Formats: sequence, C-alpha cells, structure tokens
Amino acid sequence: MTDELSREEQQEITALLESFPEDRRNLIPILQRIQEKIAYLAPEAIRMVAKQLHLSAGDVYGVATFYNQFRFHPPGKHPIKVCLGTACHVRGGEVILENFERKLNIRDGQITPDREFSIDRVACVGCCALAPVALVEEKVHGHMAPSKVEGLILGFQLEKERQEREKAQNDSEKS
Repeated sequence: MTDELSREEQQEITALLESFPEDRRNLIPILQRIQEKIAYLAPEAIRMVAKQLHLSAGDVYGVATFYNQFRFHPPGKHPIKVCLGTACHVRGGEVILENFERKLNIRDGQITPDREFSIDRVACVGCCALAPVALVEEKVHGHMAPSKVEGLILGFQLEKERQEREKAQNDSEKS
C-alpha cells in the first residue's frame, strides 16, 4: 500500500479545506479533521494543507509531529492501543505491549504486513481502575493479561477464517 490518497480521499480533504478560512490558526483543527476522515496524515494531505494555508510542508509536518495525537501511517484494520499511563505501567502495561508485539511480530508504531493489526502505545485512556488496559478497535479491554492478548488475537484470526470460508462458499454457490 502506498501513502497516496484515493481520489475520494483527495476530494474529502479538498472539501474540508474549503470549509476553513485560510488562516494558520486553523492548522491543528484541519489536521484533526483530516485524521478523523482518513485515520492518518498522509504526505499528500500534508502538502494539500500547506498549499491551502500558504505554509511549507515542513512547517505543517513540524507542527503535526509536535503532537502525539497525529499518526503518519494508516492504522491496521484492527488498531490496538496499549495504555502505558501510570496505573497501567505499574500494573504491567509494558508486559501487555510486549505480548501484543510478540504475538503479531511487529513493534510499537508498526502494522502487520497483511494490514490487519497495528500497535501503538498511548499515554492514558482514562480507565485507571481497569489497569492494565488495551483498546482494540476503540473497545476497552481491562485487567489485561498475557492470556487475554492471545485470546483477542485468536478471536480475530478465527473470525477472518470464518468470513473467508463463507465467501468461498458463496462464490462456489454462484458458479
């Protein structure tokens, strides 16, 4: 997969940019809205914002990299965020992150080659009483343990296999 935007994504970003006045003060809200729309800040999106606001792409990228809310690569189909805030860190959040990394064979900030999963560490998800916590597709999983990591990944793999079997069966019925 490339970092190029689809025609539809380009049109969405163009429409979004046109809805904001050409003012540098709108840079962060624009970047936030783009990330809401396409899930990350592609290089092409950064160039489009820079052109609209009469800034250099480097200036836009510099502002975006200052804030950890922005991502520069598309997330996996099943994004995983492991909390490493104080409560989660003390209760083994780092071990949970390591288990996800080992099970998926990727590191923090990476995406699996099949684009099914991505892993990111986050500062706090606000569920300290459930520590350690992982967000999987924005669903909170509290009191995480290594066995829960294994179970979550296995659940997604089994669901994918089920969908593939159903698709194959439907395709064979159509033939």
